[in-house]
Amino acid sequence: MDAIVLLREDHKTVEKLFKQFEKAGEDAYDEKRKLVDQMIEELTAHAYIEEEIFYPAARAAAPDTVDHVLESVEEHHVVVWMLSELKNMDPRDERFDAKVTVLMENVRHHVEEEENEWFPEVRKAMGRNKLQELCDEMVKAKGRAPSEPLAVSSARQ
Repeated sequence: MDAIVLLREDHKTVEKLFKQFEKAGEDAYDEKRKLVDQMIEELTAHAYIEEEIFYPAARAAAPDTVDHVLESVEEHHVVVWMLSELKNMDPRDERFDAKVTVLMENVRHHVEEEENEWFPEVRKAMGRNKLQELCDEMVKAKGRAPSEPLAVSSARQ
């Protein structure tokens, strides 16, 4: 496995949670709460490893991707703040489903840009060995990722 494959696997995991949320019944409050808690955990860890390890390496290896990296950090900023709001929001709140929908739209846009626009550039610039080394670092970092979305560095930028 390499760093980009790891990130794509994370994207698939989150997309499955999104689809489950979309299929949950209108009054499935407990199920929605559990799904959102999983989204918070997955997306917080994912943002953390991207910002701490992948983005700096991508930026160094493929300087043409700087604008993509900066835009991605800004997208993370929005997402982690939404996650922090959802963390303490009652699923019965009339804004809960709407907030999750906006979160999903933001994340799907972010994933599409990463996977289609700049992951190929990064793969070409870094090569297999470097991406495999980076994957090892990212897996280790996931173990120390914060559980609090606002602890991710983009939240403070």
